[in-house]
Amino acid sequence: MRKASLYIISLLATLVAATSFSSTAFAAEEVNLYSARKEALIKPLLDRFSAQTGIQVNLVTGKADALLKRLQLEGRNSPADLLITTDAGRLYRAKSAGVTQSVSSAMLKDAIPATYRDPEGHWFGLSLRARPIIYVKGKVSADELSTYEALAEPKWAKKICIRSSGNIYNQSLVASMLSHDGKDKTQRWANGLVKNLARKPKGGDRDQIKAAAAGQCDIAIANTYYLGKMIKGKDPSQQTAADKVAIFWPNQSGRGAHVNISGVMLTQAAKNRANAIRLMEFLVTPDSQSWYAEANYEYPVREGVEWSDLLKQWGSFKADQLNLAKLGQNNAEAVRIMDRAGWK
Repeated sequence: MRKASLYIISLLATLVAATSFSSTAFAAEEVNLYSARKEALIKPLLDRFSAQTGIQVNLVTGKADALLKRLQLEGRNSPADLLITTDAGRLYRAKSAGVTQSVSSAMLKDAIPATYRDPEGHWFGLSLRARPIIYVKGKVSADELSTYEALAEPKWAKKICIRSSGNIYNQSLVASMLSHDGKDKTQRWANGLVKNLARKPKGGDRDQIKAAAAGQCDIAIANTYYLGKMIKGKDPSQQTAADKVAIFWPNQSGRGAHVNISGVMLTQAAKNRANAIRLMEFLVTPDSQSWYAEANYEYPVREGVEWSDLLKQWGSFKADQLNLAKLGQNNAEAVRIMDRAGWK
């Protein structure tokens, strides 16, 4: 009986060891990704990566804040190796939450300008999104526009549409202004902007553009890729609305137009570190960057990559060179400024 028991224990130990080995071998050929980008906006690139490397990418998509919360709850038991999310403010939050780790990659540093990556290597930009002024053709002339700051002038009373202060894109815009203009000037700007709103903030960026096209306001603040989605989408009403507006690049004689990024981070719990870094590097190759610009209507973060035809139509512009880590660092004060201004 004792010999039989020893045999069973020995057999179980062998099976456990074999299972652990096979799991490790399998894990070496996979990488697990949490993505706040929708599947259609990232999976084609992941499929290319798998075809070229033989590394399987296991993709989980979800809302940005929900994915960060999931990483926090899972802790070191998280299966995720990488997190892709939007806006430098969210990338900063993830780093501050302790769910990411630093990456040292000569390829990433060479490909991505310093302003679009974390100084300590916790996050790296994948695509660039601009947030300019969008105006109604025939109602506003480009000659009347100049800077974000000028939108607080009385001449624009009841003429501006913008989404709520709870939106991270607007928080990051205000955070950038804090870095350039300081607290007092930014507060005065926010106060003036709120007085100039044509309606209470509601909806997303596309809703601001549609409201402008419908005559509810003359100016909208929105990310350009939303306009791209309206132009290239299948909804005739959105195409009609998009045709009524044009883009103005503000602050061109100064710091440049406000820009932000989508970015990628290596998780603290990453068990497939080498494969994960390999995927990070793949996403900033010229071919991958070109695909981003074409499919997402965003700008390549890597210099020297040709823009899509639509982006070329919008014209070249000077982008703000502020290191985007500042957007996260200034977020709390930006929110307080917006609250004091009554920006709902």
